[in-house]
Amino acid sequence: MVPMLSTPLGRAWRIAATGFAFAVFGLGALLLSVTACPLIAFASADKTRARRRIQFTLHVGCRLFIWLMRWTGLITYDLHGMEALSEPNPTSRGRMILANHPTLVDVVFLLAWTPEAVCIIKQAIDENPFLRRVAEWSGYVSNATPEQLINDCVRTIQSGQSLIMFPAGTRTVPGQRHVFKRGAAWIAIRSGAEILPIQIRCEPIMLTKNTKWYQVPPAPGHYTITVGSALRPSEFWPAGTSPTQAAVRLTQQLENLLDPVQATVTPVGAAYSMH
Repeated sequence: MVPMLSTPLGRAWRIAATGFAFAVFGLGALLLSVTACPLIAFASADKTRARRRIQFTLHVGCRLFIWLMRWTGLITYDLHGMEALSEPNPTSRGRMILANHPTLVDVVFLLAWTPEAVCIIKQAIDENPFLRRVAEWSGYVSNATPEQLINDCVRTIQSGQSLIMFPAGTRTVPGQRHVFKRGAAWIAIRSGAEILPIQIRCEPIMLTKNTKWYQVPPAPGHYTITVGSALRPSEFWPAGTSPTQAAVRLTQQLENLLDPVQATVTPVGAAYSMH
């Protein structure tokens, strides 16, 4: 790791290192889409098994990318309870991994610690030459059509795969209270999936919705990621309660748990720190 990263020279290094990391990410995704992904798909007789193998390959790639960002001095991190993301699910359904979304690399962190998972992708990724094919090979779900999105997510969970989702729908604005959409709650209620709530903090904040990649903070971003106790949709859907009421209650609970402005998630499991 490069020393004195908070000095003017260190800041210049982090701008260059950020550009390098973005280039590595884009080229790595493109390389996977034309080499490893099709090879794995063609070598597997079963389509579902192929997708899971590709998802595991992306998991390894994301882990290496997080290591690259730490090694170049762009980030440090403390992780609490992340081992829960790789633990076997005792039910036949997949889990829902729900988190707040302050920075661009949040999903990379979650994929780096989740061996097999499906993500929800924006419609814009379908037009991205670096990411489009990787998303297709991995079986990721597009948010182009809201009703189809919910059906696809429920089908994914019922097939036994975990789903990574940001209930806010997009990166949030630093310092402002989160307003979550109800889509995540509807998927949880319809699928009956166990929910792992994850709170992500980054100080100083970096790679937010309203900043360019070269607008680096005065010091490396320090991530604190905490996995909370599992939630079950049935807890918010007592007898006599409509599905809509249950969705509202679950959404409010997620906002209370995951909003860093007001909430503190009780961690589950051991801490893992890299500085």
